[in-house]
Amino acid sequence: MLGVVLVGGFFALNSYIYNEKQGDQKIALNPREATYVINSQVIELTNGLSEIEATPGSASKIVTRYFGNEAEYDFDGDGRLDTVFLLTQETGGSGVFYYVAVALNKESGYIGSQGLLLGDRIAPQTTEMGTGKIVIVNYADRKPGESFDVSPSVGKSIWLILDPETLQFGEVAQNFEGEADPSRMSLSMKTWAWINALYNDGRTIAPKKSGVFTITFSEGGKFSATTDCNRVSGTYSVNKDQLSFGPMAATKMYCEGSEEGDFTKLLTDTQSYQFTSKGELILDLKFDSGSVTFR
Repeated sequence: MLGVVLVGGFFALNSYIYNEKQGDQKIALNPREATYVINSQVIELTNGLSEIEATPGSASKIVTRYFGNEAEYDFDGDGRLDTVFLLTQETGGSGVFYYVAVALNKESGYIGSQGLLLGDRIAPQTTEMGTGKIVIVNYADRKPGESFDVSPSVGKSIWLILDPETLQFGEVAQNFEGEADPSRMSLSMKTWAWINALYNDGRTIAPKKSGVFTITFSEGGKFSATTDCNRVSGTYSVNKDQLSFGPMAATKMYCEGSEEGDFTKLLTDTQSYQFTSKGELILDLKFDSGSVTFR
């Protein structure tokens, strides 16, 4: 079974640089016009391009370009789709450095994140959303010690999570098999993605699309959820390990073949919850009829 855990401490990374560098920026109507921070330097794109002097008075330029490989997701939970994509940067030498970045779609315009370096002269393939808020970037690189004259041939994937507060990425460990501390976990610690439901009669229900069905618990007894069709919200109550959901409201889109009904019924039938050392949230169903796994 695949599990994930954040590699230590990225939420504690220095947000000072981002806040200071992003201070006064233009209103960006799309990600190609937004301002980003790469290597502690402000990069303001215009039509997907930035050219700045490498040093004051220098003829050498730092050229940053919007590369693409976009994926969309609501990273900050405000109901608007944000964009994750790749940037390239050339600093005057032979290198072409690839970075992954996010443009948050705010009411006032797009706000760019800090860029995370993937590598020099790699071969990008796809950028996609995994479970929950995990961003998966797939690319090819060279074997250790290989010359840059050799075409990239080694497939790699990096899993990332964006902290919307500091707009910095943290890497997620793949194939993680434990070491989460259930006693320190809480319902409100993250957005949980539905993995599957296992019934005691042998039935299994799982979402057709991973990462689409999610639930977020707020400290005030309210929750919000996403499905393959609508957004759902409502209340919940906790008494020790007992968990129950109150009335739910949803937007009114109709989607052929949606599993939304199965998902909301699982929430309605929840009786208690527990956490596992694999970083999972388990909802136990009423009458000991089964369990639902979130990660």
